[in-house]
Amino acid sequence: MTRCGLIAIIGEPNAGKSTLLNQIVGCKVSIVTHKVQTTRTIIRGIAVSGSNQLVFVDTPGLFSPKHKLDRAMVAAAWKVTKDTDVILFVIEAHLGVTAGVESIIENLHKISKKQKIILVVNKIDRTKKRDLLCVIKDANAKLDFSKTFLVSATKNLGIEDLINWLCLNLPEGPWLFGEDAITDKSMKFVASEITREKLTLRLHQELPYQLTVETEKWEVLSDESLKIEQVIYVSRESHKGMVVGKNGATIKAVSVAARHEIMQLLNVKVHLLCRVKFRKNWFNEPERIAAIGLEHKVK
Repeated sequence: MTRCGLIAIIGEPNAGKSTLLNQIVGCKVSIVTHKVQTTRTIIRGIAVSGSNQLVFVDTPGLFSPKHKLDRAMVAAAWKVTKDTDVILFVIEAHLGVTAGVESIIENLHKISKKQKIILVVNKIDRTKKRDLLCVIKDANAKLDFSKTFLVSATKNLGIEDLINWLCLNLPEGPWLFGEDAITDKSMKFVASEITREKLTLRLHQELPYQLTVETEKWEVLSDESLKIEQVIYVSRESHKGMVVGKNGATIKAVSVAARHEIMQLLNVKVHLLCRVKFRKNWFNEPERIAAIGLEHKVK
């Protein structure tokens, strides 16, 4: 008997959703930084435990949207919850039930009663036990969660208990993906995201949220090495110089770090070329939003 199910991971920005996904899958399928709104689109990570296939759906953090990209991100996160068997609502232990958490809970009340909604209190290594009890009590008083799990995604604490419970509560049925699959995203998309992660970690303040990365060329050369060409779009002309850096130092460091990680992921030699283009208001363009993997027809 095999089991397979879709499991949505939702929560506020920077709650640790992508770290949780990567920990369960066993490798990086969703980029992670310490900055909010790193995840922009729906990313599926696939894990196998015995005869069970768990298809996790990582979503953008839920927040108050400002422009088209923001609205598309939030709309995608809520849309995916309608088609999943289980919803994992991730909150931060040390922050507890914030105003943002309360807002999400209000929307969760509208979710079909057929779906199991699980509370996952993450980052428990940053909180005292007595404070954890208060967080659990406060959250469950606002919504009757099917189950509550205490985890630390970075420390791999409580993850095994969560997986075991999911395996027992997923519907019976055939697997949706092959046994070696780890994500539904193309390697071109993953490569773009890796470069964006390195940019986000390298750059400061609001700049990371004002850029996007697209892989324009993906060519296997005669020696079986891979040639990748990427474009980094920025929304202000002044940002080009910041991304390039003095004497090209920033873009070089980003390219080297991204190339190294892509090589590790694909196990082939990689030639990576990154160039920067100014494109005002790219985050309102349907083409750029579609390239990220989002629906742009949102109000």
